[in-house]
Amino acid sequence: MSTETEDAPDADAPAGDTEAADVEALRERVDELEQQLSDAAVETDDDTKSMVIVATKGTLDMAYPPLILASTAAAFGWDVTVFHTFWGLDILHEERSKDLKLSAVGNPNMPVPNAIASLPGMDRMTTKMMRKRIDDNETASIGELLDTCFDMGVEMQACQMTIDLMDYDEDDFYDGVTVGVGAATALERMADADVQLLV
Repeated sequence: MSTETEDAPDADAPAGDTEAADVEALRERVDELEQQLSDAAVETDDDTKSMVIVATKGTLDMAYPPLILASTAAAFGWDVTVFHTFWGLDILHEERSKDLKLSAVGNPNMPVPNAIASLPGMDRMTTKMMRKRIDDNETASIGELLDTCFDMGVEMQACQMTIDLMDYDEDDFYDGVTVGVGAATALERMADADVQLLV
């Protein structure tokens, strides 16, 4: 003796209609799942933090902060841009970046008064002391930090106005530097960034 179950198909419904309804329901479910995956991908992209650093100085001590911050943020998966303007362009210059100086005058961390710091040779001496400390502590060099930034996808931008003003040759910059960038482009990037820093 057989009994009817709730899942039993309608005996009066044609078999073709039942199959078509099942196929349509399956298509709707697939579309729904695809939309959920698409929404999840958009949310993931929106969760990526971004940072823009404006590097304005080209001394040995002031080249480290933007590069350390940029490489660290990139290591955390952030989208990082460093916009170099005025003397900050020296950081991107292949030759000048190897010989950045430490200024003794006006530097509150120098253990000598400005009158002595302004004597000839003091910048050379303080730079030599700083480089020795960097080597003794096995701190990454400016070149190594730049390589790390490039490898991690940090966008290094060079201000076009400053390139023209200071008569820089774009061929002297490291490979991978973005040139032809103006203040308007930098501001647009900053407006959308989670973190903006001026160094």
